[in-house]
Amino acid sequence: MSFNTQHTASYYAATARDAAPYPSLDSELTADVCVIGGGLTGVNTALELAERGLSVVLLEARRIGWGASGRNGGQLIRGIGHDVSGFARHVGQEGVRYLKQAGIDSVELVADRIARYGIACDLRWGFCELANTEAQFAAFKDEQDDLAALGYRHETRLVGAGQLNEIVASDQYAGGLVDMGSGHLHPLDLVQGEARAAHSLGVRIFEQSPVLRIEHGPRLTLYTARGKVRASSLVLGCNAHLDELEPRLSGKVLPAGSYVVATEPLPEALASSLIPQNMALCDQKVGLDYYRLTADRRLLFGGACHYSGRDPKDIGAYMRPKVLKVFPQLANVRIDYQWGGMIGITANRFPQVGRLGQHPNVYYAQGYSGHGLNVTHWTAKLLAESIALGHSQGLDVFSAVPHLTFPGGKALRSPLLALGMLWYRLREALG
Repeated sequence: MSFNTQHTASYYAATARDAAPYPSLDSELTADVCVIGGGLTGVNTALELAERGLSVVLLEARRIGWGASGRNGGQLIRGIGHDVSGFARHVGQEGVRYLKQAGIDSVELVADRIARYGIACDLRWGFCELANTEAQFAAFKDEQDDLAALGYRHETRLVGAGQLNEIVASDQYAGGLVDMGSGHLHPLDLVQGEARAAHSLGVRIFEQSPVLRIEHGPRLTLYTARGKVRASSLVLGCNAHLDELEPRLSGKVLPAGSYVVATEPLPEALASSLIPQNMALCDQKVGLDYYRLTADRRLLFGGACHYSGRDPKDIGAYMRPKVLKVFPQLANVRIDYQWGGMIGITANRFPQVGRLGQHPNVYYAQGYSGHGLNVTHWTAKLLAESIALGHSQGLDVFSAVPHLTFPGGKALRSPLLALGMLWYRLREALG
């Protein structure tokens, strides 16, 4: 197996507080649970299991936080899917309410974990959804009312176009919805801090240890190049990087490329003029823009979505026009970092969580479709509950949502979704 095993050259990798490596597996181990994947899903499942007293081995093919968990925009935003109300016929109205509440509680779970384990990850509160059209801005009132009906305890407020310069120095938007219960952080510091917390509780973590083969049964055996693990339960937390390790799951997720740039550090006056209240921001386009300031006053700007499996030749050149459309005042600002990564997209934009068919001791969570920073923590909690206690009502709700397998395997998954996205972009352009 040949692939890049080190972190991509991102802003996060360059500024990570503690990137000390873990060893590669070179022995035979036993555990209650083996977790495959050192991203937010795998690390937090391992941590939740260790908190419940189970013995855990975590195997990561590359480095902790190597994938989307350590490359994303760092926006810690409530929500779990694009339209959970549409799942009422599968989960009922109580199930819909549970899913909406989980989208809120998952953010609180992240905040609690940061506080409990003293994880330094530049957490800042404040987020503004930006409307590209008047119709989108009008819909924000319904969203605000929905939050109030759920008993949302954080401040929300509608901001019209005339006052939006208090939030962002751009003329691209029709208004915004401020949410002080969402925010932004350094995601690689978060997942590495959570891995240290799990390790302190006895989780045995191994990097550079890709799993080559799984023998199923009441006791599972997982083989790496130089070792193996025997466990009673297995958690697959590989998301867009599952590949052919479990084709029944990989066919339900489309790996899609998303791209981010970070500017040079901005003068304090310029940085505070761009985003005066240091919030996370994202718009409502199909291929949305998302951006924020970093702790050292860089603009971190992400967006676009590629389904071809090929990255742009020059991510900085590809992203610069998007940055300048929002902030033309940055025309002479240098881009210091540019990177991309794969996110797991599902056909219904809702995460897939459950057990693997005829192998009830194999659990999985994947396909967060852009909501991974918070929702990974919630699905990890549900998986750990189910393994430790034998049942999780929340897991039952998630598992009740049906998911399609993309037809045609790898050859057709990307073109089909690309055509679908083109259709939505055309509708967006035509109003």
